Parts: sequence; structure tokens; C-alpha cells
Amino acid sequence: MNASSADLTASLLDDARALHPDIADLRHRLHREPEVGLDLPRTQEKVLGWLDGLGYEISTGTETTSVTAVLRGGATASSDGERPTVLLRGDMDALPVQEQTGQPFSSEIDGVMHACGHDLHTSMLAGAATLLSVRRDRLAGDVVLMFQPGEEGFDGAGVMIREGVLDAADRRPDAAFGMHVASALAPSGMVFSRAGAMMSGSSGLDVTVHGAGGHGSTPFRSKDPVTVAAEIVTALQTLVTRRFDVFDPVVITVGSLHAGTKRNIIPDDARIEATVRSFSDQARARLAEIVPPLVRGIAESHGLTATVDYRDEYPVTINDAGESDFARGVVTELLGDQRYSAMPNPLAGSEDFSRVLAAVPGAFLFLSAVPEGVDHETADYNHSARATFDDAVLADGAALYARLAIDRIAVGTR
Repeated sequence: MNASSADLTASLLDDARALHPDIADLRHRLHREPEVGLDLPRTQEKVLGWLDGLGYEISTGTETTSVTAVLRGGATASSDGERPTVLLRGDMDALPVQEQTGQPFSSEIDGVMHACGHDLHTSMLAGAATLLSVRRDRLAGDVVLMFQPGEEGFDGAGVMIREGVLDAADRRPDAAFGMHVASALAPSGMVFSRAGAMMSGSSGLDVTVHGAGGHGSTPFRSKDPVTVAAEIVTALQTLVTRRFDVFDPVVITVGSLHAGTKRNIIPDDARIEATVRSFSDQARARLAEIVPPLVRGIAESHGLTATVDYRDEYPVTINDAGESDFARGVVTELLGDQRYSAMPNPLAGSEDFSRVLAAVPGAFLFLSAVPEGVDHETADYNHSARATFDDAVLADGAALYARLAIDRIAVGTR
């Protein structure tokens, strides 16, 4: 680390830690009033209040309560006139979960909780907005802050892309970075990531097996959809192990199986709902090709029919190798070598930030927010009603967001 980098690191961390009480206060206010989906008016209001007066060009979504904030750097750009642009994303939505953490700032909205830590993402990105604003004159490029609703199954990233977030600074970003806290998996304060496939792609499978109901004592007079549905569930698991390379794995989990009303009545229909995960575009395309005909074929072999709804949801989250290596360097320079860990394998969860990374090279990072004294190996994980995230990471997360933008702009102007 040279003297200039050391000075920047120290000043960023000092400023972020001085700002910590305000960042934590914002996080607590967001946590008390969580909102689900694409319509987050109270959350949007809090973000806009924070950004007021910081010198950002602000725009809000029409299909969703998103906030896009563009900071125009004041330093002279490169001789060719190109101004590097960096996008930073923080998602804002909560989950339909009844909180059981007992924290003093627990959710005041019945049945809704920030169980995935998006309140920390929003607060850290807001903190970064302040850190970047006071360094505006040193930036020879622009920064786009993407405050995104609807990550939890509503494809908010896709909506914001459709509304123009990638062109908010009048040119596509040169790089994009996202961050996600974890309430388990690694010791508190650790940043972990990897190049290449970072998180799985996801697809949804809904099947209705159509039979003909009758009396349970005479199944030969009916067309039983229950036994066919059971065969389909088993066949899907066989498909995983017999049609796909073990080194390019897929996961199919049937999470919902419903049929009938009483034990001695054969129903007309049986319904299956499954989530399908994959880690490469090739496996994802092959799943879409072979799953529907397999399901239909099993039903037809028993004289029944099946309606199949197979839909792609989110692509694989793929970290660009160069940007991933750059992000690792920023983490180690800012926080120290001991604070970064390379993930040996991707996670099977999915992320709509994958849509941004499909259009712009970048990287997605995890930041452990396991509370002090809690074993990260046994802690309640994200989405649990008992998932707890420590405020202690807020300042470092804000500084890391800001440093990623500052350093990436500097790289782009060399």
C-alpha cells in the first residue's frame, strides 16, 4: 500500500466510523418499518431524506419505488474524454416473516421482517453516498447508486434495468458491485466471494397432473393423479443424478405437493411446485429442454395428462474474473488480508443482481454480520425469523462500497 492509498484508507475508515451512529440509526428505522415487494414508500422516503443535499442527481422509478442517484465527479477526466462510471447496488425490500429476534428495534409491522439484512445494505449504501459526496472533487468519473426494491422474488433489478438504471449516467457502467450481508457462514466482518459462478440461476416448475377422481376402494375405475405425481417427484430426483454432470450440478426441490381432500377419495388433480437451481447457462438451458417433456411423458404413460409451467427466473450470478480480483484487492487494502476469504464453491441461492452482472462486468460480495459471541457455524441463517445481523459491520461496509467506486474510477482513468 503506497502513502496515498494509506491516507485514503485511513480517511475513509475514519469518516465511516464517525458516521456509524447515523448509519445505524437509519438501519434501525428501516428495520422497524420493513416493506415487501416492489412498493416500498416508507423505505424510499427514508433513502431520499438521507440523500437530500448531497449533490446527487436523483430519479425514482415509475413501476417501483426505486431510487437511482448519480454523483458526477468533479475531477478532470482522461484525455480521450471518457469518464469511467461505476454502479453500486443495495437492495431495500424485506420478507413476509414474523420477527423473533427480540431486538430493541424489531419490526413494528406484523408478519414482515428484514430477515435477509437488506436494511443493512440500504444503510451501508447510504453511508457510502455521504463518503463519496465529500470526495466528489477527487473523482474523475461518475457513480450510480442503485437502491433497489423487490429482490426477494419480484425481479426488482429487472424492473430497474428496464427503466434505465444502467444508463442513468448517460453511459453504461464500466463495472458494477453489489454486497450482501450474512447472519451465518463466516466469522463476523469477513468478506467472501469468488470469480465465476457465485450464486445459482433459478427456475420455477409448476405441474398439475390431470386425472379422473373416484372412490379410493376402486382405483381401477379412476385415473389416480396422486401416484403419478409421486412418480414425477421421484423421476425429477433421478434426472438430477442421471442426466447431469456431477461437476456441473443442478438442484431440484419439490417444496409443495397437494392433492385430495380425504383419504378414501381419489382426486381429479394433483399439484407439484418445485424450485430448480443450476450453476451454468448450459445446465440451465438443458433443464428447460428436458424437464417439461419428462413430466408430460410420465403422465401420458399412465393415461393422464399434465400441465407444465416451466419458467426461467434469475440467471446464474457470475462474477467477472478481473473485477472479482479487483474487488479482492480493494477489500484487503482497505480492511486487511485477514478479512477476505475466497469461496471454494458458489452458493445455491439466487440473486437478481445477476441481471446487472449479465450486462456489466462486476462482482458480488458477501459480508458476514454475525453478532459478537455467536458461532457462525450454528447461527440462524438469512430468512430465519431469528436471523440477527450486527450493526458493527455497517461502517466497514459503507467504506468498502465507497472504496470500490473510488478505486475503480481511478483504474478507468489510467
